Amino acid sequence: MTENALKTYKHESKPSAKSIVAKTAIYLGLILFALWILIPFYIVVITSFKTRIEAQSPEFTLWPKDGFHWDGYIEVLGYKAGYSSIPVVWLGLLNTLLIVLPPTVIGLFTSSLAAYAFAKLRFKSKNFLFSVLLATMMIPGTIMLTPSYLLYDKIYWTGTAFPLMIPGMFGAAACVFFMRQFYMGIPTDLIEAAKLDGMGYFGIFFKIMVPLSVPALLAQGILGFIGGYNDYFGPYLYLTDPTMYTLQIALNSFQGTYASKWPTMMAGAVCALIPTLLIYILAQKYFIQGIATAGMKL
Repeated sequence: MTENALKTYKHESKPSAKSIVAKTAIYLGLILFALWILIPFYIVVITSFKTRIEAQSPEFTLWPKDGFHWDGYIEVLGYKAGYSSIPVVWLGLLNTLLIVLPPTVIGLFTSSLAAYAFAKLRFKSKNFLFSVLLATMMIPGTIMLTPSYLLYDKIYWTGTAFPLMIPGMFGAAACVFFMRQFYMGIPTDLIEAAKLDGMGYFGIFFKIMVPLSVPALLAQGILGFIGGYNDYFGPYLYLTDPTMYTLQIALNSFQGTYASKWPTMMAGAVCALIPTLLIYILAQKYFIQGIATAGMKL
């Protein structure tokens, strides 16, 4: 490399003042946004370990003065209502898993199957049907709330978990759109070669599309599970039997019993957050990979 070329390279590689200011502003914004999210979370966690008197004190402390106390967690995990011999939290968690897991798994399968059809199969009015599917995403859920409730009540589904489970098993438009973008990135030549080898549509889906889309499927599965796990209004509207309450509804019952016990209330919020937090930590790599590779050529 000549001397002039070396000088030119050093000059071009040296960051300008404008880029430094831009990066500084970006990182500052990210730090402020992270603090905006983490500070309330920290307040909830640290309050759950305080005594009742300290938690209700007008003066907030960043650290428990009297050390960490586990009374809030003991009360939350051991609280039993009159309708069940199982603690409310554990019964709510079990009900949540029974209600959320089937539509998450089956709905993910049906969504990915529809996405495969929209991405790789040829059939009449494919683009029109896909446009109609996307149009359904523009309809607010509150508009369909009353007709849906009247329909479920007419077929005697209210008071059961069916309205929370059955519709989700037919897939979700957002999941279909996301998976279609992922499948569009898989080379069509690979599918044509499989057809020449005598492989059918379902064989191509299960042996080629699914193995290549595991990160995307996991990402959508996590999003679907968290959405159902955090759902409050749906279970509150359709479930009438206390023994069927999900975790979010069960925790709401603490407001009457432990309304004045802030550590117990905060401990309940932390317990409800732990399952989703563990899922994200364990599947973080696949979640980020599935989101990052959507729409990319594989």
